[in-house]
Amino acid sequence: MPEHPLVFVGIVALLTITPGADMAMVARGVFTGGRRDAFATTLGISAGCFAWACASALGVAALLAASQTAYDALRLVGAVYLIWLGAQTLLAARRGVPPADDAAGANRNPFRQGLLTNLFNPKVAVFYSTFLPQFIAPGDSALAVSMVLACVHIALGIVWLSVYAWLLARAVEAFKGSRLRRALDAVTGTVLVALGLRLAAERR
Repeated sequence: MPEHPLVFVGIVALLTITPGADMAMVARGVFTGGRRDAFATTLGISAGCFAWACASALGVAALLAASQTAYDALRLVGAVYLIWLGAQTLLAARRGVPPADDAAGANRNPFRQGLLTNLFNPKVAVFYSTFLPQFIAPGDSALAVSMVLACVHIALGIVWLSVYAWLLARAVEAFKGSRLRRALDAVTGTVLVALGLRLAAERR
């Protein structure tokens, strides 16, 4: 049984609804293919979290967090990926077509994009390897409890991002084909580029 479970749920719930790369990627999914793509992106993000949770439980994430070189290499790859996705979205907004209809979006895979966004983000590894152990009681199985905690975090993420995608999709449907739609695309692309630049500039 995790220590202070209500505290854990409260903290991860706040972290989950805080705007960041996950919400920007789900928004991009809404614009490229509606709720279906947004949900696929959500599942990809969740799969990335689960992969890092397993890596953390096995001690691999801690090794990454301890290696400045490995951390920086993964951080820069993640930054480039976010900037690339943001640039695609900005170009599509400028041309006045959704990224799905743009030539660059012809081979899109929203699940893969969500997955890679999290796998290329070393901050997720640091989160699981440093935050979760604080809620594991002495004598408990670190592997079992950490996986339970990670699954709670992932479940909250799926619920929140699904609700967010549904609300955003409703708003997009109401303004389909309008200038506001292009503005939303542009904002999402700008946010992704900004997040990528911030990730690239971060120092531990």
